[in-house]
Amino acid sequence: MLNQLVVKNLTVFSNAQLTLGQHLNVIVGENGTGKTHLLKIIYATLATSAQEGRKPNASAPTKSLLQYKLADKLINVFRAESLGRLARRTHGRERCEINMIYSEPALNLMFSFAPNSKSEVTIEKLPQQWIQTEPTFLPTRELLTLFPNFISVYENHYLEFEENWRDVCVQLGALLQKGEKEKRIRQLLMPLEKAMGGTIELDKNGRFYLKTHQGRMEMPLVAEGLRKLGMLARLIATGALLDKGYLFWDEPEANLNPKLIRAAAQTLIALAENGIQVFIATHSFFLLKELDILMRQKPLQKRFIGLSQQGNDADITIEQGDCLHSLKNITALDEELAQYDREMDARCD
Repeated sequence: MLNQLVVKNLTVFSNAQLTLGQHLNVIVGENGTGKTHLLKIIYATLATSAQEGRKPNASAPTKSLLQYKLADKLINVFRAESLGRLARRTHGRERCEINMIYSEPALNLMFSFAPNSKSEVTIEKLPQQWIQTEPTFLPTRELLTLFPNFISVYENHYLEFEENWRDVCVQLGALLQKGEKEKRIRQLLMPLEKAMGGTIELDKNGRFYLKTHQGRMEMPLVAEGLRKLGMLARLIATGALLDKGYLFWDEPEANLNPKLIRAAAQTLIALAENGIQVFIATHSFFLLKELDILMRQKPLQKRFIGLSQQGNDADITIEQGDCLHSLKNITALDEELAQYDREMDARCD
């Protein structure tokens, strides 16, 4: 599991030292405060390690290999024109530094790059082994409708889609998990399938369907919120989200009504209990509160991280704590209270 992330001069961050929870990490903040960037920097480094490690005849990590593979993954996940574009825009030429500290020291990684770097990083600390489990990154939109032929088109043409979209499509197309793990999978799937009113199926024609008691419905006809839950269900069914892995989900609440948000929150907690280290970025106070309520009776190591900015050129302020109440500046809550005040004023008028 990842215990700490330390970044310097990364996009909007001058300095950020994050202590992470073993089970669940919730990042909250306004647009432009770097929530997604934190998810992507962690995901890209994990994915590089896992994807290189599972190649046939893979040897131990080397600086010469990792400096190019890591840079390539960062560029493709962030879709930057060059690696140096990820360095914070300052008056000087300070390097961007990333330090990732794991519970298993052999995985520790530290690297850096300059604002003018094109296609390689400098490895400051080389991990001794590769990550064993490939991470999963769910973007804000669903990908089940995009899935047919997406991987082959992506790999043979230049598309302005982030590479984590391609990565999760590979995972969505994997075979269903069978054997001794099926019982656990069924337990995880139950609340999702109840919320969707059916099960997710991948047909031989390469298209996903929602199967209900009324028959099969092709994905473009299914509500987008249900499609998002469908992605999560499919990844659980294939075993991608089962044992000692990593899940990154950017704005899970997007296109979900409160009832579906509750189902998503319950599944996130269940995945964390089953050994998945979960990272989410959100604007939703409803989701924050739901997670907070669910975790009060669970022995889970969790971390809430609040990001805020007082002006366009100001540094990002970071708050951290083991409970929601540790964060003093939650814009979603402030706006909800302000709306209530406006409603009361309108009634008085």
